[in-house]
Amino acid sequence: MFPLRDNIPSSRYPIVTTVLIGANLIVFVWELMLGWNLDEVLARYSIIPLRYTCLEVAQLHTPGQLLVPFFSAMFLHGDWLHLIGNMWILWIFGDNVEDRLGYFRYLLLYLLGGVFASLIHIVTNPNLGVPTIGASGAVSAVMGAYFRFYPLAMVETIIPPFFLGPTIMIPAVVYLGVWFIIQFFNGVLSLTGAGNFGGVAWWAHIGGFIFGLFMGKKLCHRRKKVVYV
Repeated sequence: MFPLRDNIPSSRYPIVTTVLIGANLIVFVWELMLGWNLDEVLARYSIIPLRYTCLEVAQLHTPGQLLVPFFSAMFLHGDWLHLIGNMWILWIFGDNVEDRLGYFRYLLLYLLGGVFASLIHIVTNPNLGVPTIGASGAVSAVMGAYFRFYPLAMVETIIPPFFLGPTIMIPAVVYLGVWFIIQFFNGVLSLTGAGNFGGVAWWAHIGGFIFGLFMGKKLCHRRKKVVYV
């Protein structure tokens, strides 16, 4: 299922969401310009669990080199589909969460959600030596907050095959609930080693969503009347 829009208009332009999308686009263009140097950059600025769980490896890095990837990795992407998928989901759900939390608290949710997602990824994949990049964990935190704030919203969704339709309106609690169940199911299977689950940080998605679900409410400083269209 691929979301097209929701039925909750935001009361103000989503400045932070737009800036985050712009920042991710700029960083991705920078990645494309790196050429053969890209591998070196990914090794330096991505999350590699083994770098944190193996003492011998960790000792080869300064505290700053260990800290920076928790923030830099969420602005790096592997390809256009990876980038567009994350940014589209952020655009669909981010404006309303930003509207509810305000600019600063929303940015805090996004960044800390991405950090928490990376921590969960490290804990669940301690021996992984492969770089992990992408905004999925931070975006999942926004989805978790949306689930908390707007469960009765309706999400217009494309039913496969893509682009041919049909489209249907699905309650956000159903759309996001099904999405979370899929992430959790695949995450559990990835721990057992059943099937091929390489390339997707399932537990980062799960961790980010749970962070947004619970921390979104704590960061919320006001109740807002919701208008459905």
